[in-house]
Amino acid sequence: MTTSVGALLPVALDAVTTATDLIRSRAPGLLTAKGDRDMATDLDYAVERAVRAHLRDRTPGVPILGEEEGVTGDAGGELLWALDPIDGTANFVHGLPLCGVSLGLLRRGRAVLGVIDLPFLDARYSAVEHGGAHLGERRITASSTGRLRDAIVAVGDYAVGTDAAEKNRLRLALTAALAAEVQRVRMLGSSAIDLAWVAEGRLDISLAMSNKPWDTAAGVAIAREAGAVVLDQDGGEHTADSAATIAAAPGVAEQISALVGRTLDGLAPA
Repeated sequence: MTTSVGALLPVALDAVTTATDLIRSRAPGLLTAKGDRDMATDLDYAVERAVRAHLRDRTPGVPILGEEEGVTGDAGGELLWALDPIDGTANFVHGLPLCGVSLGLLRRGRAVLGVIDLPFLDARYSAVEHGGAHLGERRITASSTGRLRDAIVAVGDYAVGTDAAEKNRLRLALTAALAAEVQRVRMLGSSAIDLAWVAEGRLDISLAMSNKPWDTAAGVAIAREAGAVVLDQDGGEHTADSAATIAAAPGVAEQISALVGRTLDGLAPA
């Protein structure tokens, strides 16, 4: 099996096609509680298992990290697939079309390949490191916005479950800071969509104070290849180990990083 990233794009595209065919043709099924206000559907599990089977067959030496069933294989190697079978499950269950499949590839913790398919919006995004980002066959680029006051910013979901109140203290403070400085704030309910739309220039910034590789790996690869800047909360380069996922058009990357820094400083204990 080759470890050439470019050679693995067709594998990822085929795997995501398998996933989207299932999503378009099946109902969500029964819900399984995963904690406070968090859930997975029968279809989440079915999609993940189908994609895992495809990847095991085509890339048997590459471990797989999936949201629903964890890691299979040795995650300590060079490559790791990261899969969210239905990103935006709550949207999907409620009939909202803002959901999709997110399949990324990490090389030593850096996102180097991504495919995101939005089956109810008829859109597929893809990228390979050094190969540009695409919507279908069309190359896409991040926006040219240069001022926060002109920026449309998507924020990640508020936290639920353990320590939600403390985690949301920062998220709420950031929402307030953004409301005072940017053109509009949006919460779409899907990390994959947030990052893909930064890549396409529909959004100027995606700001999520979390970083789960199955949620972010594909979108980070696509956003970077579209020219967006992808950072951690401290302004450093984003990796699989980052605490946050901040993707921004180049013209506003420093400004949003500074706003996050000021907000974090303001919440620090005296």
